[in-house]
Parts: sequence; C-alpha cells; structure tokens
Amino acid sequence: MELNTVSQSDFTKLAKVIWLKGLNSVPQVMRGSGIVKEMPIAKHSGNTREFSEIDGEEYAKRKGESDQAERAKVQQGYTKTMKKYRVANDIGISFEMRDENKYPEVMNKLTALGKQAPNRMDLDLAHRLSFATATTYTDMDGVTVDTTCGDSLQLAYSAHTLKGSSTTFRNRLSNNPQLSQGALESAEKLAVEETFNQFGEKMTMSFDILFTTDDPNTRNMAKYILQSTSNMDQANAGVTNVYQGSYKHIVLPRLATDKDGAVDSTKKKYWGIVSSSYSTLYLGVWEEARLKTPKPLNAGEEFSTDDWNYGVRAGYGVVTVSAPWIKLSTGDGVA
Repeated sequence: MELNTVSQSDFTKLAKVIWLKGLNSVPQVMRGSGIVKEMPIAKHSGNTREFSEIDGEEYAKRKGESDQAERAKVQQGYTKTMKKYRVANDIGISFEMRDENKYPEVMNKLTALGKQAPNRMDLDLAHRLSFATATTYTDMDGVTVDTTCGDSLQLAYSAHTLKGSSTTFRNRLSNNPQLSQGALESAEKLAVEETFNQFGEKMTMSFDILFTTDDPNTRNMAKYILQSTSNMDQANAGVTNVYQGSYKHIVLPRLATDKDGAVDSTKKKYWGIVSSSYSTLYLGVWEEARLKTPKPLNAGEEFSTDDWNYGVRAGYGVVTVSAPWIKLSTGDGVA
C-alpha cells in the first residue's frame, strides 16, 4: 500500500492491524504468572472496588449426643479499596511520513504504541513485588502509589498482624539470603510455621510458584534446584532431587527495575515463593488496552501540523489485601 495515496479511513484500518501486532507481541509475564488474580470490571459501575477476606475456623468442635452443634466463628479480615486509573500515549503520523511513503517509520511508531499500555500494566504489577519492602513508592508519573496490605504494613514484613488474634507472622526471610537450596528450605519453613488465618490458627497453603528476577545467577540457581536430576548438594548422583516438580519457576523481567522501568541492580537477587490459589494481589481491568483512532470532530488531524493522531488507552487498578500467600527475600543479606 502506498502511503502517499491512502485515505485516512483506509490508513486507520491498516493502523489497527499494525497496532494489534505490537499488542500481541508483548509477553505480559507478571499478569499471566499466576501470582496475580484478575477481575474484569463492568463499565458504568464506578471507579473503585473493595476487596476483603473472610476466614472461618479451621476445625469443627465435638458434639455430644443430642447436643446442639457449636456455631462456627467467622472473622472478617482486612479490607483494601482498589482505585481505577488510566494510562495513555499519543503519536502523530506526519504529513511527510504519509506523503513520502515512510512505511518503516510508521510501522515502528504503531507497533511501539501497541506495546506501551500492556507494558505499563505489567510494570505496575511487577512493582508490587519490586517495592514489597516499602509502604509506598513514587511512580514514573510522580504519583505516590500505596503498596500496603489491609493491615497498613508493607507486603514483605517481619510482623504482619491478624484481625481476630494478637498473633503476628513473618513473610520476609530473616537475613534475606540469596536463592539456594538452603534458602528455599527457609522459605518453606516460613510457609509451615508463619501462615495463619485471622484467628491465629495454622493454615496449610500449597506454595506452587517460585519467582525470581531475570538475573542469570538467580534464574539459573532456580533451574538447578528444580531441574537437577539429583540433590545438587550431594555427590551421589543416585540421590533423588525432592524439588523436582514442586514449583513452577516464573522469571519476572520487570521485577528488578526502578520506578521508570530502568534496571535496578539492588533488586536483582529478589526471589520468593507464592501460593497462587491464596494470592490476594488483584488486578481489576476497567478498560483493556485499545487503539484510539481519528474520527470526525475529534481532532484526528491537527490543523497546524497536518498530523493524523493515534493513541493508546487503558484503565485498571491494582491492590494487595493480605500477605500470608507470599514469602520473599531481597537476596541482599540484610537482616
């Protein structure tokens, strides 16, 4: 197709195809990791959603002959409100690009536009783990993002509280070791000894995900632990590796990043284990990433520049209600 002869309506049809190629090429690793629970939000239903936990007792009580059964206790857990926000970018396809048939430049602009909203969504999700040791962070737009759980504490902490008990629990590994077989066993020990319901009763959670950054040493260590055909700490090759098949290894390429999505080497050793079925990291999607195209009366062509304007729009919210489902280490050896 010659760009110098194409009409705006025909170019918009082409733009949608190119934009979708960019959109579909994006691996939204965090969104599809199993760590996040996603909820589509209906239009015209407000810009907030409230999430909370309700726990019942773990155990039934004795019942004597003809005695009335005990009424099971139910405890409302913590509550967290998700707020919608929108992200957007615009580009202009210049008169010169069209008139001079600069097809590669047009392709690059539109495919890049297709990636920007889903990339931002995935970055915002990953930053709930990147900034798990803080109660807030300031994002690339200068907005202060609340990263606390319902107990007003950061996601990774040494003394999370419960609503129906004075018991506290830890989900950040002591001394924050780098990933190793021994460190993984320490995380599993936390899962066994520091996982409670709101009554302070021990809960049994199945931790099925081991996540790491894309740091080669940390990533490969996870592979050694999970895929070695024998216990990696044993010289005897006939010793069974007890970790084979225990976890799904998820590499999160945006985990070790700063607020702008640039490399943050201080986070490169982050790792942890997650119970996907008990995760309370929620993504609410009000508006999936979409292409905004020129239309009559929407200033699709700028009078002064002759540009045809195209944009990407998306609307969503992220919130974390509680913390028992994740055990995390920053891998920096700091207590």
